[in-house]
Parts: sequence; C-alpha cells; structure tokens
Amino acid sequence: MLAALPAMAQSTDGGGQAPANATLANLLENPETRQQLIDQLRGAASESEAATSEAASPSLPRQLAETTSRIVGELGSQLGQVVDAVSGLFAASPSTFDLPSFTTAAINLGLVILATVALFFAVRRLARPLFTRLSQWSLTGQGLQPLLRLVLSVGVAVVIDALVVALAYVGGNLVATFAVGESGELSTRASLFLNAFLVIELLKAAVRMLFASRYEGLRLLPIAAADAAYWNRWIARLIGLTGYGLMVVVPLVNAYLSPALGEGIGTLIMIGAYVYAVAVVLRNRRRLRDALNHKAGQTTMAASRVSLQLFARTWHLFALAYFTMVLVLTLTRPEDALPFVLFATLQTLAAVLVGMLVSSLLTQTIGRRIRLSDDLRRKLPMLEARLNRYVPNALRVIRMVILAVVVMVVLSAWGAFDLGAWYASEAGRSLVGKGVSVFVILAIAAAVWMGLASLIEHKLNPETGGGVPSARTQTLLSLFRNALAIALITMTAMIVLAEIGINIGPLIAGAGVLGLAIGFGSQKLVQDIITGVFIQVENAMNTGDVITVGGITGVAEKLSIRSVGIRDLSGTYHIVPFSSVDTVSNYMRDFAYHVGEYGIAYRESIDEAIQALNEAFEALREDEEHKGKLLEPLEVAGVIALADSSVNIRVRIKTTPGDQWAVGRAYNRLVKLHLDAAGIEIPFPHTTLYFGEDKAGGAPPANVRVIRQQARERAAASTDEDPAVAADTQAPQEVHNQEEYDGET
Repeated sequence: MLAALPAMAQSTDGGGQAPANATLANLLENPETRQQLIDQLRGAASESEAATSEAASPSLPRQLAETTSRIVGELGSQLGQVVDAVSGLFAASPSTFDLPSFTTAAINLGLVILATVALFFAVRRLARPLFTRLSQWSLTGQGLQPLLRLVLSVGVAVVIDALVVALAYVGGNLVATFAVGESGELSTRASLFLNAFLVIELLKAAVRMLFASRYEGLRLLPIAAADAAYWNRWIARLIGLTGYGLMVVVPLVNAYLSPALGEGIGTLIMIGAYVYAVAVVLRNRRRLRDALNHKAGQTTMAASRVSLQLFARTWHLFALAYFTMVLVLTLTRPEDALPFVLFATLQTLAAVLVGMLVSSLLTQTIGRRIRLSDDLRRKLPMLEARLNRYVPNALRVIRMVILAVVVMVVLSAWGAFDLGAWYASEAGRSLVGKGVSVFVILAIAAAVWMGLASLIEHKLNPETGGGVPSARTQTLLSLFRNALAIALITMTAMIVLAEIGINIGPLIAGAGVLGLAIGFGSQKLVQDIITGVFIQVENAMNTGDVITVGGITGVAEKLSIRSVGIRDLSGTYHIVPFSSVDTVSNYMRDFAYHVGEYGIAYRESIDEAIQALNEAFEALREDEEHKGKLLEPLEVAGVIALADSSVNIRVRIKTTPGDQWAVGRAYNRLVKLHLDAAGIEIPFPHTTLYFGEDKAGGAPPANVRVIRQQARERAAASTDEDPAVAADTQAPQEVHNQEEYDGET
C-alpha cells in the first residue's frame, strides 16, 4: 500500500480519488507509517535527481556508445527505407510513373549541364594567356619580393578563375531560362545543378590556387608539378563526387522518387567518398612523409624542422580523423552537416594558408641575414651583427604567436573553442592586451639599446667619431655601455613584470634588503667598487696605459668598476682588485722622460764625452721613426758620480707618453756608436796592477815585452827549433795570451 501511495495521491480519476485521500489521511495519522512514507518519498526524489544528473551529463564512454548506437541504428533504418522505397517503385503501377515527363526533364537538365560545362571550358581556354603571363611575372618579375609577386599573381588568378566560373554560371542560367523548357522560367532541376556548379567550381578554384599543376608561378605550395597534378585531380574528384551527389542527385531523388531513397543515396555517397579518401591517404602515406622529411632537412630553424618531422609521421592520422569526423557529422546531423563541414574546412584552410604566407613573408623580409651599406657598417661596425642576433629571435616569437592564432582559429571553426567569446571576455582582452604591451616594451627596449650602443660605438670608432678617442674616453664609454645594459635590463624586467600583473613593490623592497645584506657581507667588494669609482673620476688609469699597480707593472688591458686586468712584459695576465691598490703609477700621462746614465773612463775628457752625447741626440732627431716622439732638446745634467771605474754623466730626453722606452733604446745605440767613433772608452769593472811608484808619483805599467820574450823562449825550448821560427809559429797563441793578459789587467 505504501508503494502505491504516490500513484494514488497523484491520481486524477474522480472515482478513485476519495478512497485514496482517506487512505492517505489514515497513514499520516500513524507516526510510524508517516515516517516510512517520508523516507520513501525522499528515496524516490534522490533516485530521480540521480537519473536526471546522469541524463544531463553522461560520461564519455556512454556518449561514444550512444553515438555509435545511434549511427548504426540510423544506417539500419536508412537501409530498410531504401529497400522499401525500391520495392515500392517496382511494385507501383506503370500509370504512377510519367516516363515522357521524366525523359523530357532529363534531356532539358542534360542540355543545361552540357551548355554550362562547355561555356566554362571555352571561357577558361580564352583566359589561359592571362594565367601564363601571370605565372611568368611571378617567376621572373622585378621590383617586388618573390613571395609578394607570388601572392599577387595567385590573387589575380583566383579572381580571373572566379570570373570564369561566374560567366559560366550566368550563361547556364540564360540557357536554362530562355533556351530549354518553358521560356522565361528557371526550373528547379536546373537551379539545383547551377547552384551546385557555382559552389563546387569555386571550391575547385580554391584548390587550384594551392595545386596549380600547369602554371609554376601560380602554385602556393612548393611542390613539383606532377605532385600538384595528382593532388589537384584527387581533391577535385572528391569535391565533385560529394558536391554534385549531395546537392543535385539527392534533392532530385527526394523530389521525384522517395525521400527515404534520397537519404539512403546521400549516405551511400558519403560512405563512398570516405572510403575513397581513406584509400588515397593510406596509399600516399609514405610518399608524403618522405617529402615532408626532405623539406624538414632543408629548414634552418630547429623548431620548424622538428614540427615538420613530427607532422610527417602523423599527417595521415590527422587526415583520417578529419574524414571520419566528416562522415560522423553527416550521419548524425544530416540537415546541417555539409554546410558546417564546408565552412569549417574553408576557415581551416584559410587560417593555415594565411599563417604560412605571413610567416614566409616575414622570413623573406627580415628573416634572412641583414646586410647594411658599407658606409653604415664602417660607422657602426657592431650594428649589423646585433641586428642579425635580435631579429631572428623576434621572428621566432612572432611565428609562435602566428601558430597560436592559427590553432585558435581552427579550433573555433570546428566548434571546439569560441574565439569571439573568449576575446570578448575580460580574460581574453586582458591576455591579448598584456601580450601586445610586453612585445612593445621589449621592442622599445631593444631599439633603445641598439641606438645607444651604436652611438657609443660611433664615438669609439676612430674613422667616424671625430678622430682616435682618448684612452679615458674609451674607458668611460665602455663602462657607460656596461652600466647602461644593466640598467636597461633591470628596468625592462621590472616594467614587464608590472605589466603582466605582478606586484613589483615587494620585489623592490626585497632587493633593497638583499642589497643591504650583501653590502654587509661583502665589504671587500664594496671597497673595490668605491675605490674603482674614485680611480675613474680622478682619471688615474685608462685602457692601454702602462701602469704599476699592486707591485705589478704592465699594460692595462681591461678596466672595470671593480678591478683592472694587467698584461706584464712576459705576457702574464694579472687581475688586481682596486681594494688592494694603494698607489697607481701611470707611465702614460702627458709626457715622459728617458733618463740615461753613461760612464766614461777617468782618463777621458768629459767635454768630449758630452759633445758625443749631443751628437748622438742630433742623429736621433734626424731619424724618421723617432723624431716625432721628441718634445724638447737634450737635457744634460752633467757628471753625477765619480764611480769606482767610471765617470757617470746623466742626460734626459723628453718624449711623448709611452715612447720613452723606444726612444731610450734608439739613443743608447747611437751613444755607443758615437763614443766608439770618438775613441772614448766606456769602462767596465776591472782591476789595475801597479809595480810601485816613482818620486814623481808615476806608476809605470807592467812590461808586456818581457812576458812575450819569456813566452817565445819557452816555446823554442819545447820545440827545439829556431826562436824566430818558433815565434812565427806561436804568434797566434801569443796574441791570444796577450789579449787574455790585457783583459785581466
């Protein structure tokens, strides 16, 4: 009775309503039965909600199962209807089928078809010279880039092709209206064919835009003529079979024979087209894969090469999925499947084609290596390399954006993503706006950096910057360029983070705290930087100067805000931090001196020696290599020391900075030559032996002749020869001994 209560309570039968109400009242009076009734009603409500929820959002396997079951059921139903329709046609009496009228209608339709097709081929043959000229201009024209010529030529060719189709369509309408059937009226049969002809031939014209087999310069896809002819023929057959079948045959069968038969024929046409398409895809799977791999091997960009290789392996899967989806949509949504698939396919092809053309145009315009003029390259030597480094990276980003836009348009065309609604939403507008803003910020930052860096390089270039820049100018401009790069990167990063919605206030505060902590923990680094700043302000050293810093002498090759790199005479490279610098000795400031000290023997005349030094300086002034390095006449300080074995005379030569060593070497050579020419002895450390002194204070030298005579006697005694002969034979040895003796004394 409890199970029957809901039905009894909801019954509207007048005869049974009173007993049901009485029974319900009795149950509600009893607490136990009332609670049971409440529990039962709540359980029924829960089951109803679960069933409603499951019906509203079924699971994916259930959806697939229901779709498959519906397709199979519809196919079986259509097959049964086709069989019934065919049986009904054969079972019908002959009086119901008007054969003369059918024959007349078929002849009239055939005449319209023949006239339209003949007019189409005749007009297209007349337009061949135009296509030929456009193809030649696209291949060999001048004044525009090849891709722009190709796009313009293909655009004009498509317009001409569309005009040819339109003329044939208009001619067919005129023939159908005034030459066939009743004059002045357009029959439904002719109208079906002409409309189908217009749509299908325009689609074929779009296909010819991609696969122009006869005209090399009107083919958008870079494939061979044989391949273009194959794919053009195959796609044209598929479009003609499907289009004329669904837009002409099926409506005529529906109108003149049976709607069920027409629906069945439409299904058979779609299945036949699907089988034909799948067979062609599988037959050309390896062929197209090899062609795509070959194209990938010719691509220079890694991303494009990987994408083409991946597409080469999976293209047939995408094609099979596309044709399968078209078949399923046609079978499940026969009333609007064909227009939906047609427009979605056209939008997909248009998006992919436009994306490829824009990407190729950008590649041909700015993707190849940028070459500046010789004059600009001479003025800004690093600008060309910098442009060739930045522009390809920007092109990669633009290509990624183009790819994302194409994917979104394709998904929107097939209903998987609503691009218009997404862009109209706040999130879509915000994302697009932020993306554009970030791109503009990065572009401006790159332009500012290239402009300022090029200006600095222009100032550093001796050919264009107003002469050879000074060492200080080179050092300061180099430091300014590094500081500019750091500041620009930091500011750009902060602006980009703020633009994409990140609060940079905590980042700035954290950077301040971190900088304070680093400052306390790296006092040596801070000392390096502070000392380096003051060294640069005081112009203590510059790149290229010969300096002594931290006990190391050499050429300053690299100067930063923290340290200096020095290359010493032996080629060793030293890095000296500024915190360890107490004194900077710079040998390259304003002018320099060569200080020379030359010793002469005590017996030589000092005035003659000074005269010889002046003559050596005059010879130096006549030297083409060194005369421009001398700033003042020779400065002779005079005798500065009476040394143990020499009288020392000091001279000083004022030279241009950095040339004191070269001038000193050249002057030393000339001093030696002039002193030798004047017979002035340049002494060396030696010891003189004295054999007593006479009353006048004279010290006679040792008697060398006695030593020579004794040497001769010893030589004659050892050889038992005549002393004269022995003297002749031993002369070289005696001379050698005398030289040794003179050297020792």
